[in-house]
Amino acid sequence: MLRMQQQVEGALVVGGMAEAEEHQEAAVYERVARMAGGNAVVVFSASGCCMCHVVKRLLLGLGVGPTVYELDQMGGAGREIQAALAQLLSPGPGGGGGHHQQTPAVPVVFVGGRLLGGVEKVMACHINGTLVPLLKEAGALWL
Repeated sequence: MLRMQQQVEGALVVGGMAEAEEHQEAAVYERVARMAGGNAVVVFSASGCCMCHVVKRLLLGLGVGPTVYELDQMGGAGREIQAALAQLLSPGPGGGGGHHQQTPAVPVVFVGGRLLGGVEKVMACHINGTLVPLLKEAGALWL
């Protein structure tokens, strides 16, 4: 009887921890949403990342002044945000599809508060001519 009670109490503790982790994860996603909606174009970046530099230079070259968050300079909060962004970018339902190549967590670009994607998506939109209309629609360009 004592053993069963310990198992039940242990399950309650584990269940409580899982609930707390879910709440913390939801708070991180809410923070990302607030940050992403703070400007017409938001880039989550890492200061030493060459692909982040490419995306920032492209946007600046188009005349866009994005808000840039350098996650590696934000300590633990930056790591949490980077993990949340990696989940947003991961392929397949629930993230992290089995055979897919892992998507880098940065850069991540939001336009008009909506997730555009990483460097590949930004470059694809630029090449196929859809990036500038997206930026105009979000109010980042007035041309």
